[in-house]
Amino acid sequence: MNKYNSISGFRLQRIEAISDGVFAIALTFLALDLKVPVNTLVHTETDLLHTFLNLAPKLLTYFLSFITMGIYWLAQSTQFHYIEKSDRNLNWINLFFLLAISIMPFTTAFLSEYIHFKFSIFLYWLNLSLLGQILGLNWYYARKHTLIAIEGDEEKTVTKNIKARIIESQTLYTIAALFCFINAYISIGLLVLIQLNYALALLSKRKR
Repeated sequence: MNKYNSISGFRLQRIEAISDGVFAIALTFLALDLKVPVNTLVHTETDLLHTFLNLAPKLLTYFLSFITMGIYWLAQSTQFHYIEKSDRNLNWINLFFLLAISIMPFTTAFLSEYIHFKFSIFLYWLNLSLLGQILGLNWYYARKHTLIAIEGDEEKTVTKNIKARIIESQTLYTIAALFCFINAYISIGLLVLIQLNYALALLSKRKR
């Protein structure tokens, strides 16, 4: 068994291939939770508008999670731009990362269904926390076992930026989640703003 473990998991392309596949499927499953409501009481434009507005929790959480998965897809892609080799352990770290990605449609649907409850926001935050921690572990392991293609000052700079982004994002997610004790929609709204900033790099553009 030890001999087998020492020769398995060296094809880096397999990680990237399955990652793109899981992300694509998870993004598709997000949309499957959006269903046109069948309401026999809709007789006027006002009735239809009220029915549509009732979909607000599902639309809001869908938008949040779509951006979130886009951010983490890009973050993983960024790391693999610098990782040139793989091994069995790095493969499993990324499989657990994909596990956290694949359950996001569930935590999103759970949040949209019970959007006023603190536990649903906690569950969603836990999902975000797992994604950040496993991604941080991915870079830590690759760096420690010399699986990356850069070294010296460039390696230190890239590592500093990756570490800072993960710590910053996890801190902001936690603060936003804690706002659920005031109002659930404020908490989710803050998460949306945080993700929009990361997706569009709004603050970075302002600094430049």
